[in-house]
Amino acid sequence: MFLSYPYKESEKVILKDNFNIEFSKELEKDNILFFGDNFDILKRLLYKEGYRKKIDLVYIDPPFATNIKFKIGKNRVSTISSSSNDKIAYEDTLTGYEFLEFLRKRLILIRELLSDRGSIYLHIDYKIGHYVKIIMDEVFGIENFRNDIARVKCNPKNFKRSAYGNIKDMILFYSKGKNPIFNDPKEPYTQDDIKKLFPKVNKDGRRYTTIPLHAPGETKDGDTGKAWRGIKPPKGRHWRSKPEILEELDKQGLIEWSKNGNPRRVIYADEKEGKKKQDIWNYKDTQYPLYPTEKNLEMIKDIILASSNRDSIVMDCFCGGGGTLKIANDLGRKWIGIDNSKRAIEVTKNRLEESNSDNLFSNQVEYDFIVAKSIKK
Repeated sequence: MFLSYPYKESEKVILKDNFNIEFSKELEKDNILFFGDNFDILKRLLYKEGYRKKIDLVYIDPPFATNIKFKIGKNRVSTISSSSNDKIAYEDTLTGYEFLEFLRKRLILIRELLSDRGSIYLHIDYKIGHYVKIIMDEVFGIENFRNDIARVKCNPKNFKRSAYGNIKDMILFYSKGKNPIFNDPKEPYTQDDIKKLFPKVNKDGRRYTTIPLHAPGETKDGDTGKAWRGIKPPKGRHWRSKPEILEELDKQGLIEWSKNGNPRRVIYADEKEGKKKQDIWNYKDTQYPLYPTEKNLEMIKDIILASSNRDSIVMDCFCGGGGTLKIANDLGRKWIGIDNSKRAIEVTKNRLEESNSDNLFSNQVEYDFIVAKSIKK
């Protein structure tokens, strides 16, 4: 599946080993902040700096094809200049197929930089996101599509336009291959969840539920198909554990016997981590961001914890105010950030170098700052 539009370049052309930049210094540290065009920097990382298949996680929040100039003042972030002193942070002026090709070319390079267990989360809005989904199917393969995550970004709106209020945007989650890093994040149970999912209460007041001791399928090793306590698993099923393990569970009081002598495994609510995280996320953006379009930092933290490990390299090549980089650092990950906005680099540097007692921003950051300069021919 692919989109057809004017001036769409072939992957062969995009992946040519050519770039017209030089770095202001050699890469020395694990963490790197680049100032420059991310296309040329990604190419150099791929072909000269040895980063092919080295990056485990990419989170990007690229322009949304809004045709808006985002501005920033001393105490405000806005899309409309309210002061002559306000500076343009960046211009989101590419639209239509020009925007899609701009993004596709960078996604192709990102794919080559991702490790075999790598993943990408691309943050986008509902107006252009469905076209971007098709581009990502083309670049990463529809078989590597993991989720279209709906992110609730704000409180309900009451505008007069003839349409439903828009309170969400979308995150497209793809992997490089079949076996990505995924640490299966959980969400805490609510009190209603606990009452519904763990309806029974024991003599000590602990909430629990029970599940069958057998599972579908014939046994492979023979032991789980044998009788236990004179009971054989139903036809076409096998015990979930070997009889000696079932015996131990029963001694620990972890098997409940019905009046008819049917055994079931006891599962306590207070021993469960929580429920599986779903694809609707409630991470509203901060009211006072340091940089335009800055996303919820707890959300970014959870993405990094879910799809990378300690010492993984995390990359954000539209890094804006640098929240992804700082959180990656605090979680023990290595990182690469790229942006071509001077204001973005200023905000990112301040964030990386600030001393903050908040746990989210507690670790000191050591990094290289690299300027990518065009090579004059």
